[in-house]
Amino acid sequence: TDGSVPNTLVIANCEVVKPRVAAAEHISQFNEEARSPFVKKYKTIIHPGEVNRIRELPQSSRIVATHTDSPDVLIWDVEAQPNRHAVLGATHSRPDLILTGHQDNAEFALAMCPTEPYVLSGVTGTFMTGKDKSVVLWSIQDHITTMATDPTKSPGSGGSIIKQNKPGEGNEKAADGPSLGPRGVFCGHEDTVEDVTFCPSSAQEFCSVGDDSCLILWDARVGTGPTVKVEKAHNADLHCVDWNPHDDNLILTGSADHTVRMFDRRNLTSNGIGSPIYKFEGHKAAVLCVQWSPDKSSVFGSSAEDGLLNIWDYDKVGKKVERASRSPSAPAGLFFQHAGHRDKVVDFHWNASDPWTVVSVSDDCDTTGGGGTLQIWRMSDLIYRPEEEVLAELEKFKSHVISCATKA
Repeated sequence: TDGSVPNTLVIANCEVVKPRVAAAEHISQFNEEARSPFVKKYKTIIHPGEVNRIRELPQSSRIVATHTDSPDVLIWDVEAQPNRHAVLGATHSRPDLILTGHQDNAEFALAMCPTEPYVLSGVTGTFMTGKDKSVVLWSIQDHITTMATDPTKSPGSGGSIIKQNKPGEGNEKAADGPSLGPRGVFCGHEDTVEDVTFCPSSAQEFCSVGDDSCLILWDARVGTGPTVKVEKAHNADLHCVDWNPHDDNLILTGSADHTVRMFDRRNLTSNGIGSPIYKFEGHKAAVLCVQWSPDKSSVFGSSAEDGLLNIWDYDKVGKKVERASRSPSAPAGLFFQHAGHRDKVVDFHWNASDPWTVVSVSDDCDTTGGGGTLQIWRMSDLIYRPEEEVLAELEKFKSHVISCATKA
C-alpha cells in the first residue's frame, strides 16, 4: 500500500506435505520470516486496484473473480493471462471480463455458484455513498452466448470468456475489456452487504448478510425482493455467511457480536427475530469468516479478529463423550483451535482435494507494521477421527513396540 510495487494477483503452485511426514530437520530449520520452499509462484497478474477478495469458479479452476476498490467485479482467465513483472510503473493486466451493475464500490461480498457459472456480489465498504445496498447476480454463460451469436463481438477460443485483443490494443484501462451486465439486482438490505453465498444445489437461490443485522434469502425465479428476511439474526453487524454443501437447510452466520449462529431455513424467524438452532460462543472478537468443511457435514470453521481459527463439530454439542474429553470451560462443539496467526484471520478455505487441510490468511498490520501472512496447515488425524479408532491404533502401536522390545 506504500505504492512501491503494483497491486498483484499471484497464482502459485503448492506442494502440500503428506500427513505424518513432518521431518525433524525441517521443523528445526523453520523460519517464520523466510519464504516457504513449498510455495512457488506460477504467474503474476498486475491488478487494476487493490485485491480484496478472490473466488474461483468451481466449474473451471482457471477462471477467478476478484473484488477491487471499484463497482466492478473482474473476471480473469489465469491460464490465458500473460505473466507480468511487478515493477513500479508497470501498466496493469487487462481483465478477460468486467461485470457491471453496482453503483458503489463492491469490495468484499463475492461468491461463485457450485452448479453453474454464476457470480454473486454485494456492496461492502466504509466509504459508501449510500445509494447501493444491493446484491447483484451475473451468468458468465451470458457473455459466451452473446459472443457466439453476435458477429460484431470478438470471438473467444472454443467458448472461452477471453476476448481476442485487436492489433495495437494494450493494457491501459480496465474499461477496455469486454463487460457484462447483470441477470438481476436484488434489493432488501438497509445497510452494506457484507457477504453472499449460493445454495449448493441451485444457481437461482442464494443468501446475503449485512450491517443491518439481517440474513436474507433470495430466489431469482420469483423476483428481486427477499423471499425470507431475518431482521435480527445477530445482535450486531453480520460479517459472513456459508451454506452447508451437505445439507441445503443449514446456514452459518458470523457476526461482530463474537458469535457464530446456525440456522435451519425451514424455521428461520420468530416474530422477525432470528431463531438459530445453536449459538457457538468461542471467539473473543468479531467473527470474519465461516465455512463448512467438505469432509464432514457437521464440521465447520470460523475465524475472527482475535487471531484464532476455530474448528467446530455440531454433532459433538451436548454429547457426554465430548464434554468428558475436554475441559469444562471449553465451548460446546469446539474441538480444535489454530492459533498460529499473529493478528486477525480475515479469510480461510478448506482444501476440497486434501482432507482436513486449510489455507488461512491474516492481516498482520497491527502487530507487524504491514503485510499479511498466508498459512497452509492440517490438524492431526488423531484429533478428528472417532475415539474408538484412535484407541485401537494406539493399542496396535503399543503391541508393536512390546514385540520389538521382546525380540531385541
